[in-house]
Amino acid sequence: MKMNVPTPHIDAQIGDIAESILLPGDPLRAKYIADHFLENVKQFNKTRGMLGFTGTYKGKKVSVMGTGMGCPSIGIYSYELIHFYGVKNLIRIGTAGAMQPEVKLRDIVIGMGSCTDSNYMHQYGFPGNYSCIASYELLSKAVHSAKEMGIPYHVGNILCTDLFYKPDTYNKGVTWSDMGILACEMESAALYANAAYGKANALCILTISDSGFTNEVTTAQERETSFTKMMELALDIV
Repeated sequence: MKMNVPTPHIDAQIGDIAESILLPGDPLRAKYIADHFLENVKQFNKTRGMLGFTGTYKGKKVSVMGTGMGCPSIGIYSYELIHFYGVKNLIRIGTAGAMQPEVKLRDIVIGMGSCTDSNYMHQYGFPGNYSCIASYELLSKAVHSAKEMGIPYHVGNILCTDLFYKPDTYNKGVTWSDMGILACEMESAALYANAAYGKANALCILTISDSGFTNEVTTAQERETSFTKMMELALDIV
């Protein structure tokens, strides 16, 4: 495949980005990870303010870059990372809202599957519905590492939605929570689909930032800098 780099969205050359990358939605969270966890850091992207860095973690080369919000945004970045930069392992580290009462604020959720209300999958022209699932290799590593690190976690289905603010008419029938969905976020389905199409590995690791069951909400600064267990878990499996 012809490598047309830099791409319109990533100002990097071949070799600037590691085969394993962490993908927070917030580019400032990417900078926080680079500043606090990585050594020998070099910035490879600042186009559109989407900061990207490559460094080493415990001697292993790893990259981190923001993706923005929603399936279209992470869809663009993950496609370019896989098809133009040869990235093999993509781990989304993001925030989510709890959809089950046992999923508490700041809990870790590992997305085994991703249900979605997005139209992202329509591009493939399937004669049915595609099941967006994580890489078992990364999923099993994450579960093992969480146990070893003593990090409480939940594993299961998550919801990837296009709607942050939902109308009152949204989903008046059986709810996602009724179907056992653990948490809601906005990027995992596109990431899992792009990884499957590009023969790469993908996993979504989330920290619960708000809960409708307890009405608890974390601040923007907390989401950027304090969800370190999720960051450490992701770094441990790259």
